[in-house]
Parts: sequence; C-alpha cells; structure tokens
Amino acid sequence: MKDLLRLLCLGITLTAISTGCSSDNSANDATKTGPTETEQAAGERTGANLPTGPIDKDLQRIKLPEGFRIDYYAKDVENARSMAMSESGILFVGTRSNDKVFAVVDQNNDGKADEVVEVASGLNSPNGVAIRNGDLYVAEINRVIKYPNIEQAFRNKPKYEVVNDDFPSDAHHGWKYIAFGPDDKLYVPVGAPCNICKSEKPIYASITRMNPDGSGLEIYAEGVRNTVGFDWNPETGNLYFTDNGRDMLGDNLPPDELNRATEKGQHFGYPYCHAGEIADPEFGKQRDCSEFVAPVQKLNPHAASLGMKFYTGSMFPQEYKNDIFVAEHGSWNRSQKIGYRVMLATTDGSGNVTGYKPFAEGWLQGEEDWGRPVDVLVMDDGSLLVSDDKNNAIYRITYAQ
Repeated sequence: MKDLLRLLCLGITLTAISTGCSSDNSANDATKTGPTETEQAAGERTGANLPTGPIDKDLQRIKLPEGFRIDYYAKDVENARSMAMSESGILFVGTRSNDKVFAVVDQNNDGKADEVVEVASGLNSPNGVAIRNGDLYVAEINRVIKYPNIEQAFRNKPKYEVVNDDFPSDAHHGWKYIAFGPDDKLYVPVGAPCNICKSEKPIYASITRMNPDGSGLEIYAEGVRNTVGFDWNPETGNLYFTDNGRDMLGDNLPPDELNRATEKGQHFGYPYCHAGEIADPEFGKQRDCSEFVAPVQKLNPHAASLGMKFYTGSMFPQEYKNDIFVAEHGSWNRSQKIGYRVMLATTDGSGNVTGYKPFAEGWLQGEEDWGRPVDVLVMDDGSLLVSDDKNNAIYRITYAQ
C-alpha cells in the first residue's frame, strides 16, 4: 500500500512539474524578443545563419578541412580588397585598381548579402578601410580620410574629412591596409617605392601610427618592405603583420614573412636582410642580419601574403582559437604559380607559430587562376569572410559538425 501511495505521489509531482514548465515556456515565448546569450552561443555551433542547399558550382573547386563549407557572401563587389565591419554589421570594402568604396549589406542577417552600395568614388586607390566610433576611415595612396557617422550616411554619397595628407604619393607599393590598434591609434603602412632600394626618407618601408584625428604621426616599425595586412594577438597585444619579399632573386627567394612587433622602434631587415637570414645582394654588406628582428614564420616565396587575422570566433572548432588566417593573393612573376589560397598558421599560448598549412585552396587550377584572396575578417557569428579582387566577390566560410 505504501508503494502504491509513493507511485501516486510521484505521478502527481511529475505532472505538476511538466505543467509548470509548459506554462513557463509559453509565457516566455509570448514576451521573448530574441535568442538568449546561451542560445546565441549554441547557435554559432549548431546552425544559426548556416547555409543550406547546394554549394555554388565554382566554389565546389575549393578544398577545405572536413566540416567547413564556402559560399558567396556577396558577388559583384568590383576589385574587393580590404574589409571592415561596422557595429551594426555593414561590411565596408576598399579597392585598389578601382576608385571606389563599397558597403555590403545583409539586411535580414541570413549570412548572405542583399545589396552592394557604392559609398564613394573618385578616390586614389582607396585600399584601406577601418571603423572607429561609427566613422569610416579610408586610406588612399597619399592620405587618410574619414566619413563621419557612416552607418546613417553611406547611401547618400557622404562627404569626407581629411585626417592626414602627409603620406608620399608614390604609386609603387603605395596602396595601404589600415587598422586601429589596442592603443586606439591608427596604423598606416608606407611601402618601399621600388622593388629594392634604400630611401633617404625614413617613412618609406615602415608602419606608421597616429591619433584618430591625424596628429602625432610617428614611425612604429622600420624595415618593412610592403605589408598589406596586420592584426594584434588577442592574448599578448603584439602586432603581427605580413610582409612581401623582394623580387628578382629567383622563384624561391626570398620567402614572404609573418612578423611580430613587440615594441616601437624595431627594424625588420629591409633592404639589408630578408626573412631573417638572407643578405640582400645589393645592400646586405652594409648591415648584418643579426641586427634585425627575424620573422615568426617564413611564408611561401612570392605568394603575395596579404590580409591576416587571428581567429577569435567560436563557430570553428576550439583548436582554431587564436590561430592566424593568411590570404595569399598569388604570385605574379614566378615560373610556376603559387598562392591563390587561404593559409592557416597555428600558434601556441605564447604567440609562436607552430605550423603553416593550406586551409582553403582551389582558386588556382594548374597554372590558371580564377580568384585571388586579398583579405580575411572574422564575423561576430564566428564565420570567416574572404575578399577576392579578381572574382569580385566576398566569400563566407562556415563550420558545422
């Protein structure tokens, strides 16, 4: 009899709990305006904004690790180069051989752009873009300009303000990648105005930085031939940047470089030394390679390593956390082409590179290339955007188990 009473009590209790839970869920659903933080975090790994359906025929040629897929985020973004994401999720894209800046808009937040808007035109190789406090900064060859309040103004041919116009006007390596650092300064590189030369002006072959209003321009790093991509280690705060090696030393010399700057005033070798150990045949006798900061990783020779980003999202598997994605734009004068892909540099807890291998490849088929990756950007949902200035596209790489 006692057992029967226990079973009856248990049944009544379970029914009450079930009814209560059902009632609570209905109440929550009635007032709910969006997913909770827990649901959002789970959604990044379980299907939020993940694409469905067949992969585009062109993109079926791209090889990725198991579980990853690539789709078009936007097409018809002419000469798509550097990317910057606004707070509300509008993607701004600079160009190099074009004179325009674009806004790529995903209105319904489904992981695929709905429109491409021309924000500005008539600019001088506006390759670099950066966002700060709602303003869009654009780097032309000889100056940096700013479009205030860009999220509200981008459709209306906004007017710009000149932030700093003290940069050289040389077209050779004059296009720029820009980004704001953890110190709230804008970092602006100035490439060497040649293949290999020693300029009397210190600003050449450097990375400069300045205050957001353009004041306080100073050289942060020297001996940098031409960087078109950099980022800061999220754990150490150190600046990492790609650097393109000189030409005309053969197919395999010198390697491109992935460098790490730990303080202002470091010299990375150009034009005297390449990749930390290769003395330049023209200038190498003037200074020894031991005087300079060696790269943390030698990259593929003449692969034109450009945009790079630390992976800080949570969509990809945990082992990708704080690894570095590098866009290889592809060689232009090698007897056998190399690059045209996205590489992955694995790192340890101290920011040292422990490996370097292909992540996404297939834009080069034999000796024919149909796409050239330029820049990479980690979206808020953890997916990875890749710009392509030959295929005029932005790709989105996602992961699902």
